[in-house]
Amino acid sequence: MCPCYGFAMHLPPLHDRIAQAARRLPADPALQAQFTTCALNTLETTTERLDDGSTFVFTGDIPALWLRDSSAQVRHYLLLAADVPEVQALVAGLIRRQMDCILLDPYANAFNKGPTGGGHPGDLTDAHPMVWERKYEVDSLCYPLDLAWQFWKRSGVTTVFDDAWRKAVRTVAALFRTEQRHFEDSPYRFERPHAVQTDTLRNQGRGMPVNYTGMTWSGFRPSDDACEFGYLIPANMFAVVALRHSAEILRTVCHDVALATELETLADEIDHGIQAYGTVLHPVHGKIYAYETDGFGNHHLMDDANVPSLLSIPYLGYAPADDPVVQATRRFVLSRDNPYFQQGSRAQGIGSPHTPPGFVWPIGLAMQGLTSSDHQERLALIAMLRDCDADTGLIHESFHPDRPEEFTRPWFAWANTLFAELLIETYGLNQRDR
Repeated sequence: MCPCYGFAMHLPPLHDRIAQAARRLPADPALQAQFTTCALNTLETTTERLDDGSTFVFTGDIPALWLRDSSAQVRHYLLLAADVPEVQALVAGLIRRQMDCILLDPYANAFNKGPTGGGHPGDLTDAHPMVWERKYEVDSLCYPLDLAWQFWKRSGVTTVFDDAWRKAVRTVAALFRTEQRHFEDSPYRFERPHAVQTDTLRNQGRGMPVNYTGMTWSGFRPSDDACEFGYLIPANMFAVVALRHSAEILRTVCHDVALATELETLADEIDHGIQAYGTVLHPVHGKIYAYETDGFGNHHLMDDANVPSLLSIPYLGYAPADDPVVQATRRFVLSRDNPYFQQGSRAQGIGSPHTPPGFVWPIGLAMQGLTSSDHQERLALIAMLRDCDADTGLIHESFHPDRPEEFTRPWFAWANTLFAELLIETYGLNQRDR
């Protein structure tokens, strides 16, 4: 058992489903054991039911709830057991907690369990004691909306779509609109004194100038690193998907046509901005999506393993894997032309400036597999992840592609669960025993 800040939880029906799934894997004891450990990791080490009925899911080795990470950490439970009442209660409790967080401060990315002031009290920004960190990231608002939609689609449960959910959705839409004109309309500022540049925003906490594009501005990437240019393309893609999915719920479940139409209009504006400003003609790969742009003609060509990423476009649901621009972007991302593509004797894949140079991220490897139509590629990536765990049985944040025993973070709940999701999708593990 990994050390944790909460209470170990045991849900017998979910444990049974995970055990059934493990038996469907190939006769590989190491892989079966690794899947079981990783699939249970969120439940047993990072999840706590609170007295108010909500669910607090912290990121792992930090006792705070990240809106992004917490959503990703439970997604595989919906794949395996969305029909189980205990799982439904767990996820519904998390969604309610996330909506409360968004309503408290939609600019914050991570929250404390109570008003403790824990986190980064020295940051120059308007933070509430409930806030652990106030790095504004578009994806932090997209993930809870996507989780609610996934929950509805897989379970059929609609009780989470209450007044608080609708108010939170309206809050997200209003903020996205404000950040379409960041320099003109936004109250958001963020500086972390005496920090490395990736942990703070330039220009007195406002970030570098941007031009209006229709896209919505983001201060930070899903790595929690500062954006170089304010329009983060994969995050805006995720915003398009999350807004349209929320509009579907509003029309179908809530019968709020006016708000649904508002979200669809906003999604169309952001999508137009992506297509008009977010692509470049690469000399080797042809037309591809950039990672960031400022709307002035500058583009940042790279990809980061953290999701949403360019590699994750089909996974997000923005465009299909066989789309020509998506295919060209994937070729770029998985080549030396991407400055964060790393290659070694034991592994190759996408890394991140968030960790030491040259390190590969398992999240990127798992996402490469989840977005691949090549079964053999998926199997090779699964074997790579299995064999590069440094004999821990867990998936790390990043590791050296020549020396996997050199890694960052002894355990990383998000990576563990995404690895489990890759196995579920590759081997059809959500089927039931007869």
